[in-house]
Amino acid sequence: MVKEKALTSNSLLHEMFQVGVYKRSQGRITRQVTFFVLAVTVALAAWSLYISLGAPPRFLASTVEAAQLQWVLPAVVLLAGIWIAYRAVNLPRFADFLIAVEAEMNKVSWPSRTELIRSSMVVIFVIFVLAFLLFSYDIIWQSLFQWMGILKSN
Repeated sequence: MVKEKALTSNSLLHEMFQVGVYKRSQGRITRQVTFFVLAVTVALAAWSLYISLGAPPRFLASTVEAAQLQWVLPAVVLLAGIWIAYRAVNLPRFADFLIAVEAEMNKVSWPSRTELIRSSMVVIFVIFVLAFLLFSYDIIWQSLFQWMGILKSN
């Protein structure tokens, strides 16, 4: 029986500074999409940091230091975040999970365009029927409670 190597902080740190791609040809689409989503999230966080650092802090004497802080700190966050996202999708356990996800997605039988439209129309119709039914129940209960004197008329 083969024992799996436990993911310790030392091996995680070692894995973060490698450059290679784990199982390069497998699960490419899922890994690329996951990396893109993580990179966009990091970019939005860096942009938010850049915006929040727009006004120079009072403790900085010169505006040059404030400008450097406003540009350098978000750039460091962006670069570090993108590198961590790149390495995260290549961690063996996470990459194996993404490879398995892509394999399962290839097994899915997707509906045709006409089936999709028909099913969507049924769902939308049922939602409107249920909304009308709940509205009717609300009106009936409101008028009943007003007739009984529990609710006052507006």
